[in-house]
Amino acid sequence: MATASLKLWCLVSCALVLATACHSLQVGYYSKTCPRAEALVRAEVKKALRANPGVGAGLIRMLFHDCFVEGCDASVLLDPTAANPQPEKLGAPNNPSLRGYEVIDAAKSAIEKACPGTVSCADIVAFAGRDASYLLSGAKISFHMPAGRLDGRKSLASETLTFLPGPSSNLSSLVSAFAAKGLSAEDMVVLSGAHSIGRSHCSSFVQDRLAAQSDISVPLASFLRRRCPANPAGANEPTVRQDVVTPHALDNQFYRNVLARRVLFTSDAALLSSPETGRMVRANARFAASWEKKFAKAMVKMAAIGVKTGGDGEIRRSCRLVN
Repeated sequence: MATASLKLWCLVSCALVLATACHSLQVGYYSKTCPRAEALVRAEVKKALRANPGVGAGLIRMLFHDCFVEGCDASVLLDPTAANPQPEKLGAPNNPSLRGYEVIDAAKSAIEKACPGTVSCADIVAFAGRDASYLLSGAKISFHMPAGRLDGRKSLASETLTFLPGPSSNLSSLVSAFAAKGLSAEDMVVLSGAHSIGRSHCSSFVQDRLAAQSDISVPLASFLRRRCPANPAGANEPTVRQDVVTPHALDNQFYRNVLARRVLFTSDAALLSSPETGRMVRANARFAASWEKKFAKAMVKMAAIGVKTGGDGEIRRSCRLVN
């Protein structure tokens, strides 16, 4: 089953890549129309990370959650309205765990003052994910982010569970979810390294990693049982760090944690369930610089999923509302 899924991405990736190429994302897209755009985004991301490094993890996750549902079109930012009371941000994968909305708002406000009606919220999300990666990695993950996306008008909470792989996903489900977006099994393993930062609600792992039999390391399981209730929910819903070794660094420690069975999610542990992905994990654990380069490349590739152009999108005045 896993082998078949590992091959599935080949069937769809070419068509998706060709479609993306037609959208003509460009590095330096705003160099003439809003030359300070990227600097203004980075300034807001820096400010936010100085106050709380965990927000950087949220911004990287936001790009992933935006792009996998309706493409990279800032649909994850839209607030509920009378016309659409259940947008993506209220979907279970996003609510209440997704963070960083206020950083996007601040960046949009600064850009609107400098260049009204010029820079899309979708591009701001992409720039912020890039900048968070750079800052949290200590400048080791550095790359240009092409731009030229437009903002979408459709946002449905019901689609989040359809397209976003969850923490209980097995390897076949993970590979299939990424293949559907034109991303390879290696892209999936590489991007999973973002789990070296950030926090998780206990409900994302208690039932299938602590209450049920699993391969989680005994010391980690004991640690987590002291912090998580048996039935976490609502106000009784603590969060824990995903990586206790280097909790505020985007680095390859995640892969060492996978090999040591010190990861929270079934989806993380699943990376060792096939020889192919297991080899990728071991290589990423051993060669930090190589993983950093692959992570940068995969971020750019992910940020080109389902880009809106022409009449399919707009440049919102407010990132939280369609025009």
